[in-house]
Amino acid sequence: MSQLNLTLSPIGIIHSPYKEKFSVPRQPNLVQDGVGTIRLLPPYNQPEAVRGLEHFSHLWLIFQFDKVPVGKWQPTVRPPRLGGNQRIGVFASRATHRPNPLGLSKVELTGIEINKGQVLLHLGAIDLVDGTPIFDIKPYLAYADSEQNAKSSFAQHPPEAKLQVVFSPKAQTQLIKCGAKYPNFQRFITEVLQQDPRPAYHQASTSERIYGMRLYDFNIRWLVKNGAWVEVIDIEESE
Repeated sequence: MSQLNLTLSPIGIIHSPYKEKFSVPRQPNLVQDGVGTIRLLPPYNQPEAVRGLEHFSHLWLIFQFDKVPVGKWQPTVRPPRLGGNQRIGVFASRATHRPNPLGLSKVELTGIEINKGQVLLHLGAIDLVDGTPIFDIKPYLAYADSEQNAKSSFAQHPPEAKLQVVFSPKAQTQLIKCGAKYPNFQRFITEVLQQDPRPAYHQASTSERIYGMRLYDFNIRWLVKNGAWVEVIDIEESE
């Protein structure tokens, strides 16, 4: 058997509001305002490379989990959807710690922009950290890629929103300042937090604890109370 060596080079880079993996939804389409853009890199940033792509509504993206340690894969993982305690095989999951750190994501294509040597693909709601390398783009084919009666084990249906979200008076005042640039910022923060981005082993805790995450150019801090609802206490612009 011949040995196969494959060297991959990014064809593009994702730009998204998620500045760290802690805040990223675990699948696309869970947070409607978490949209992104792919910027194609040279020599792939040619209009000819995306000719005809405008006739497709959705894309498959093959990307790298570049924020996880290399070589730290394990044969079993603990999916958050199973409470973080039950182990299943890594190949029965979409865990980030894999033998090869590659991910696959189906995203909506909302527009193509070609301007001054730049080729940008505007996307709908995504689940990718800002700066994620993209290795390939393939059009989604409805007749081949959609299976009406497919079985998806523990993830047959989208996760339910777990937490109620409220904003402190201070955070509400800070949201007003963000409104001109990010008119749906409150809804965006709310939907991210409703998915409960905390580690699975924290989600059963009823003790109060302050967490933080970065969205766009802001540091968001929130307090978890009684394990059922959160209060956004601070929205501070990053320096």
